[in-house]
Amino acid sequence: MKLRPATLDDLDLLRHWDTQPHVIASGAADDAVDWAYELGLEPQWRDMLIGEIDGRPVGIVQIIDPAEEETHYWGDIGTGLRAIDIWIGEANDLGQGFGTAMMRQALDRCFADSSVRAVLIDPLASNTDAHRFYERLGFRAVGRRRFGADDCIVYTLTREAWR
Repeated sequence: MKLRPATLDDLDLLRHWDTQPHVIASGAADDAVDWAYELGLEPQWRDMLIGEIDGRPVGIVQIIDPAEEETHYWGDIGTGLRAIDIWIGEANDLGQGFGTAMMRQALDRCFADSSVRAVLIDPLASNTDAHRFYERLGFRAVGRRRFGADDCIVYTLTREAWR
């Protein structure tokens, strides 16, 4: 697994992935991302990375600093945190270990910064497959929260738990 920066060359692929039933069901496509706009930005508080296997894109992972992120999606949150969104693009790539490999690299990347004390995620409360996936990686549920219309379970992984 290789993570590389997402670019405008990925535009059609990301738009295609947003139409896939499993992506829609996960809530990842709910916000109708304007990929052309997002891929044109390079904010200091975000890494948008494409996961590739032998040069073939299989998914995307976004890492943000929730204290710096411009929409304040996470609210007034302290420093020393990162938040991750991840999804696999094609249904036939699910269950192959690609998500785990992407998450491990993303978590290594987060915790490479010594100021990061924990990572947050917010899968839909109804997405029990995602809950099991994150729990296998060491994340622990800390509570239920609504983000707009989305009913989510907030999970955290501390630096100590990742070690």
